[in-house]
Amino acid sequence: MAESAAQPALPALPVTFRPTRTRVVLLSVGLAMFATITAIAFMLENLSGGERVSFVFTAALMTSVLVLLSRPKVVADETGVTVVNLTTTRRLEWAQILRVNLRPGDPWVFLDLSDGTSLPVLGIQPGVAREQAIGDARALRALAEARGTGPRDH
Repeated sequence: MAESAAQPALPALPVTFRPTRTRVVLLSVGLAMFATITAIAFMLENLSGGERVSFVFTAALMTSVLVLLSRPKVVADETGVTVVNLTTTRRLEWAQILRVNLRPGDPWVFLDLSDGTSLPVLGIQPGVAREQAIGDARALRALAEARGTGPRDH
């Protein structure tokens, strides 16, 4: 992520960052797929009741995977950040975040933490909406620098 000459304005808290376009696509496809498979299950006359249930169950299972993939987000508030990834949620205090990174080629943002680890943040990913992800990463970086203990370039 290239540094801009001017410090970005801090967003009002609380603020939620998430890959909105990706989420809309995943949930729309999931709903359409569930409706289509369920309709087919009831239109096929040769299926037994158990087979119809298995069609609907399979559709629900496939849709739930897409719902899971649409789950990532980052919520920043006065006291810290909540990172919601696919199957985990982690709460961080501002002081735990040393740096917010989104380098060229990264699939999503990474947070460098005070315990020496790095945490992937799937809620900010440049895949479909690159400019939104860069803006979100800059805003999160500005918040972390203003509220945390990380390096300050200003």
